[in-house]
Amino acid sequence: MPASTPIKRALLSVYDKADLIPFAQGLADQGVELLSTGGTSRTLKEARLDVIDVSDVTGFPEILDGRVKTLHPKIHGGLLGIRSKPDHRAAMETHAITPIDMLVCNLYPFQATVASGASEADIIENIDIGGPAMIRASAKNHGDVTVITSPDDYDKVLEDMRANSGATQLETRVTLAGKAYARTAAYDAAVAAWFARNDDALPTHATLGGIRALEMRYGENPHQKAALYLTGEQRPGVARAELVQGKALSFNNINDADAAFELASSFSPHAGPAVAIIKHANPCGVAQSGSLIDAYQLALRCDPVSAFGGIVAMNTPLDADAAAKMTEIFTEVIVAPDASDEAKAIVAAKKNLRLLLTGGVADPRTAGMTVRTVAGGFLVQGRDTLEAEDLEIKTVTKIAPSEAQLRDLLFAFKVAKHVKSNAIVYAKDGATVGIGAGQMNRLDSSRIAAMKATEASRTAGFDQSLAIGSAVASDAFFPFPDGLLAAAEAGASAVIQPGGSMRDDAVIQAADEAGLAMVFTGVRHFRH
Repeated sequence: MPASTPIKRALLSVYDKADLIPFAQGLADQGVELLSTGGTSRTLKEARLDVIDVSDVTGFPEILDGRVKTLHPKIHGGLLGIRSKPDHRAAMETHAITPIDMLVCNLYPFQATVASGASEADIIENIDIGGPAMIRASAKNHGDVTVITSPDDYDKVLEDMRANSGATQLETRVTLAGKAYARTAAYDAAVAAWFARNDDALPTHATLGGIRALEMRYGENPHQKAALYLTGEQRPGVARAELVQGKALSFNNINDADAAFELASSFSPHAGPAVAIIKHANPCGVAQSGSLIDAYQLALRCDPVSAFGGIVAMNTPLDADAAAKMTEIFTEVIVAPDASDEAKAIVAAKKNLRLLLTGGVADPRTAGMTVRTVAGGFLVQGRDTLEAEDLEIKTVTKIAPSEAQLRDLLFAFKVAKHVKSNAIVYAKDGATVGIGAGQMNRLDSSRIAAMKATEASRTAGFDQSLAIGSAVASDAFFPFPDGLLAAAEAGASAVIQPGGSMRDDAVIQAADEAGLAMVFTGVRHFRH
């Protein structure tokens, strides 16, 4: 690469005009000639800056409602011409193309337009064409051209120019070019996702794009870097929640809070407040009751030891009574759709406790995609939108569940969907009483859930385990009767599972012999 030369001409065409005027003034102070288009040009002129309109450079007016204004050889030739190549210089001279040494460009707000509920016509008009074309051209020719796509870089570029006699360093241009291509890639990914919004098929070319919203001190462990990126999905949740108070969120906080809020959101607020307590991405207590404080206390009862230092999420606004109870033990994060002023004040007394307000409850039936990386690629699948209430329940035992048992069975199966496999959930009267998660075999999960129920009952001062008379859910079929029998030994009276095992007949026979009511759903909920 040749030595950097001072920037003589800059083209400014931005939708986001934050800090535009001081930056443009800084360029003008260093003798840079300013070119501009449309609204950007008007903004600069109103600030009494000397500006040359792009149409005066191209000799062609903006047409088609502004769709065509910078798509012209005198613009792209000025950005793409390699200054050190004699044939490029000759072509530019022949066609009267003046080099453009800097591009300042950010894009139409496509994602914000989609999120606003705008019409399809408005959304299409916010697909930027000229902007990405200029950005990509400038980034490709970063040996000669400085490309800026974010106001966040204005000050750094001016400092670089002042320190280098009006030029930018190659290192700076390479960094900015990388940001530019990442920006256009994320933009195109958002557009592609919008066009595929009603398509259930997995595309030949999968795109992922996001804007960094939060850079964390570290990831799951202190030696790992981490950041939160926002996609175009406007689903209410942790990623876009307002941090009302408390210290900065960590990688693990966000991961666990997302799991907690998705689980709490699966319970309809119309059926009553629901609370989910999460530790290490697994529920350690879930309940739905007539009041938020009752739901919290029932959820906490399930595993008060694991709840220490956990995440609490709910499907209704946080009220003062519940806030006071939740702050009695150490909690990392509270997530709610909203909170009363009194509740906020109570939480504020715990300066390190984070309070996240999502502005709404997530719809568990809304389609979407989930992504997980693997070495050399990533896995994509549709979000698990099947809810317990949507399933066709089939009684397979001689004894059918009562209405009360069926309610607890559906509750337990709903929770099991959010527990890492292998998952076993005991529930009674709309609350979990024992959860076994993430074991290598279902029998161990069943035993752990029963043990948890016994421990929680003892802590709560009950004479017998809350698992007695409970409903038990398994996220997948019982491959052998042993896991089911462990549940029966713990005192469960009803079982819900997908069915589908080669040994279903043996499992059903074991349930009949144990006097259990058992239903099949035909649907499993693995969560790895």
